[in-house]
Amino acid sequence: MSAGRLLLLTPRGSEGLERIYHGACQVRGLSGHMAVAYTVLVVIAYIFLRLEGPAWRRLRHRYAPWFLHLTSRPLMLGDPMRYALQTLWILIALPAQRVSPAWWRAIEWVGAQFYSSIKVFRQWVGGHLLRIPISLKTSPTLKRSGAALSQCGKTTRQAILVGGGALATGLIVLLITQPFNVYAQLIFVVLLWSVAMVLRRVPGQVSTLMLIVLSVTISGRYIWWRYTSTLNWSNGLDATLGMLLLMAETYSWVVLLMGYVQTAWPLNRAPSPLPADTEQWPIVDLMIPTYNEGLSIVEPTVYAALGMDWPKHKLRIHLLDDGRRESFRTFAKEVGINYIVRSDGKHAKAGNLNHALGETSGELIAVFDCDHIPTRSFLQMTIGWFLRDPKLALVQTPHHFFSPDPFERNLGHFGDQPNENTLFYGLVQDGNDLWNAAFFCGSCAVLRRSSLESIGGFAVETVTEDAHTALRLHRNGYNSAYLRIPQAAGLATDSLSAHIGQRIRWARGMVQIFRTDNPLFGKGLSFFQRLCYVNAMLHFLSGIPRIIYLTAPLAFLLAHSYIIYAPAVAIMLNVLPHMAHASLTSSHIQGSYRRTFWAEIYETVLAWYIARPTTVALFAPNKGSFNVTAKGGLVEQGYFDWTISHPYVWLALANIVGLAFGVWRLCMGPADEILTVAITMAWVMYNLVILGGAIAVASEVKQIRHTHRVPASLPAAVQFIDGHVVPTILSDYSEGGVGLKLSTQRNITLNEPITVLLARGDRQFSFPGHVSRSMNGSIGVRFASLTRQQHIDLVQCTFARADSWLAWQAQFKLDRPLQSLRDIALVGFGGYRRLVNHVPFPLNVIFRGVTALGLSGISFIPRRQPVSIILNTRR
Repeated sequence: MSAGRLLLLTPRGSEGLERIYHGACQVRGLSGHMAVAYTVLVVIAYIFLRLEGPAWRRLRHRYAPWFLHLTSRPLMLGDPMRYALQTLWILIALPAQRVSPAWWRAIEWVGAQFYSSIKVFRQWVGGHLLRIPISLKTSPTLKRSGAALSQCGKTTRQAILVGGGALATGLIVLLITQPFNVYAQLIFVVLLWSVAMVLRRVPGQVSTLMLIVLSVTISGRYIWWRYTSTLNWSNGLDATLGMLLLMAETYSWVVLLMGYVQTAWPLNRAPSPLPADTEQWPIVDLMIPTYNEGLSIVEPTVYAALGMDWPKHKLRIHLLDDGRRESFRTFAKEVGINYIVRSDGKHAKAGNLNHALGETSGELIAVFDCDHIPTRSFLQMTIGWFLRDPKLALVQTPHHFFSPDPFERNLGHFGDQPNENTLFYGLVQDGNDLWNAAFFCGSCAVLRRSSLESIGGFAVETVTEDAHTALRLHRNGYNSAYLRIPQAAGLATDSLSAHIGQRIRWARGMVQIFRTDNPLFGKGLSFFQRLCYVNAMLHFLSGIPRIIYLTAPLAFLLAHSYIIYAPAVAIMLNVLPHMAHASLTSSHIQGSYRRTFWAEIYETVLAWYIARPTTVALFAPNKGSFNVTAKGGLVEQGYFDWTISHPYVWLALANIVGLAFGVWRLCMGPADEILTVAITMAWVMYNLVILGGAIAVASEVKQIRHTHRVPASLPAAVQFIDGHVVPTILSDYSEGGVGLKLSTQRNITLNEPITVLLARGDRQFSFPGHVSRSMNGSIGVRFASLTRQQHIDLVQCTFARADSWLAWQAQFKLDRPLQSLRDIALVGFGGYRRLVNHVPFPLNVIFRGVTALGLSGISFIPRRQPVSIILNTRR
């Protein structure tokens, strides 16, 4: 009698049936009738198949882990097919699971020896290559050379760059124009990439310059190859679309080269000391222009300006109110600053500043946007250079933001990676300073009055009065300086629409300057000053090239147009090295200021919206008006900005259609085009990732804080109502409250009255409040009713501290390109998930159904490892 029959006849048989039935209900998720049917089938299988026999037990013990992903969840409709596919995988794709013939074992042994030899060779080569940069790091000669280079002055750096560039140009031109066949190109690419891999690990400026030379060589060869070998002039459509792509690539290549010149060797200027006698310090007119911003935004800036470390009789603070509001006049009178108003708003901010020039007389002019809170040390850090250089007309400092911009807030990486502006203020401006081409950025800057008056004041002909003013100063022989030390902080734009509006104004204004006062022509500028200005203006013409990149692969997939008329292997050997060297070199230079590939998302978000105004400005530079960027607002509910995002959505849909055609062509197209189609599909998938990131930014995240918290680590103290004073650490602060970490345990109740004690220099200030939260030794304190003087003291003890923003970059890790690529891929996929969550009915049902169908299809893929092994590797 079989064990199945014994199961039914023995006294414990009913318990066995019960276990099977409950397992069908709980694990399989079956209903009562289905569970009964399942139990009957199992019993029949045990009776006729002898599933309790030794052979079946061995099989179940050996292969059960391969099916655990199916047996540990409720039964699904497609499970019979999943079981069949998993079984087929085990039988066919896992020959090691069964006894192999001798000839097969011999092949496996040869393969294992070959793989082992390759692995040993890679380790040997890798070890030697890694020892090269290590030996260079420890080389005394290199250390002395690096120290000497780091101490080079401005003139010496310029001479080294100009002389080295001239010497390298001849060799680069020879390598660019030398024709190579496919095999020679492969050897050339591998050689240069190996050198680059070694150089990237070598510290110092020499390795940076050598990486630039390698990148320029590879990219130059690519552009030369594109112009001489990749255009199909026999087909009108191919030639037209190919030339459009080539023009976009040429634009990117020119910007890349000029960017290398700008950022190859930043000056990193230090502050110049002031005379010990404060009577020799100049009189400063500090101007705060405002138009329609709320008083709550302007107040902290004024309070911080009142506490600047500068002789009181030599500092004059002026509130320039183009909104002509009585509340602002009253506020200025109460805090003791000058209030300047004019009868009209002609020429917007530039006109406001020019009017104030006629109402003041200080030797120097400090300008702050009304939301930029200066530190107490701002003037002492910047003014020294004016006394040292009589031709100096401008000292600019970075624009730092203590609130997240739309990219940081909506993508959730505020504080984890650099801000969009960090590259410009952390590297580009510092590189411009080497060539005496630092720009005036409209705020956080000091200008010499006599220099401004000699050029007729602030420029009013374009909507970017700041950069245009700096251009005129440079044309008239004045010098500029840039201090890469944040000495003020402000509010970032509140929403993506406001951010795009601000960038549209910048783009239109820079193109207006390019048309009306082109830095390439006219007198007064050096060659490198012209280059720095032109590169800044060309940067804002990236809209059309970016759109071309996002649509170019569709020409081949949808219209069968050969926009790059070359074999697929040649495309790979030219395109990939060009992209790889440019990314590697940019990461080496910019890694502290911007993550690789993230610029693709920034530029894609702006591309559609700056393309039209910049094109119009090229032909009609007088069109366009100044717009004030809204700040300090709230996003009370999260929402998806369909108005802003619709271009990205349509572009994404077009690329999805192109991807589908690519799959069709892989299956049905000619065999000799498979590699070309695969390369083009890879381009489309990259475009979809970037477009997904743009869509993710359009999903606005809720922001309901009226005051933004700033992380900190400052000594403080708290005084409780019983008189006890406890030392604490100030962990964050805002205008409305602070976060504290207590050094001792104490029972604290919510809304308990408390006094926070903060120091400013040798003075100590107290701020009454009440406890708003308490958890694990950390408390939050909310200031309910501070007097005006207490509010002034709070701003000066927190936002206006001299060291408030010095660690602005310390929390950022160095760039890792592959990690950045993975990050933007996750952001891109997350963008499509957000899009699906926000589309209206019935599209949301359709999209979710397609997603579920795709996941269901993936679930049919057999597991390549036993589930138990997968679980062990995840622990």
